[in-house]
Amino acid sequence: MSKKALIVVDFQNDFCPDGALAVPEGDQILDTVNDLVQEFIERGDLVLYTKDYHPENHASFAENHPDGIWPPHCVQGTTGAEFYPELLVQGPTFYKGFVTEIDSYSGFGGHLEANNESPSLENFLRENEVEAVTVVGLALDYCVKSTALDAHRLGFPTSVVLSGTRAVNVEPLDGEKAVEGLKEAGVTVK
Repeated sequence: MSKKALIVVDFQNDFCPDGALAVPEGDQILDTVNDLVQEFIERGDLVLYTKDYHPENHASFAENHPDGIWPPHCVQGTTGAEFYPELLVQGPTFYKGFVTEIDSYSGFGGHLEANNESPSLENFLRENEVEAVTVVGLALDYCVKSTALDAHRLGFPTSVVLSGTRAVNVEPLDGEKAVEGLKEAGVTVK
């Protein structure tokens, strides 16, 4: 029987209502995500989490860098960087964006500890003989999309559960464009 993994992307306070970079209705994915976490655990599959984990002077922050486009968010040691309070956390967390000059939308830029020497998400999946992944979390049009596309590119059959994600929609149709891009790439969207 093939082993599967659920990747819960960046379900953190700063991406939920009242957060520094709030995704509209970001908190509304909670029931779907928690149901999926329980389902995967009960089947004996893996559940993994990613976290944006930025230093205060991160290059993605508009106030720090001319190419930065985001307000400060998910800063190390802040409440905003913590997981949404009611999220069931039943597996390891992979940290991304912890180096000042490097940003990573994809969970595949994440490591088991906030250093580049610890196991990467890809290595962890391969070591645990994962054969397929399901992706949920925030935000659909950035980190969820990037994580799913990377999983697919790395050879993992990949699906995204739409009820377990929301788009930030910097531009009004970004979420719809993300879904189209995922489907065109061969990711299953359900």
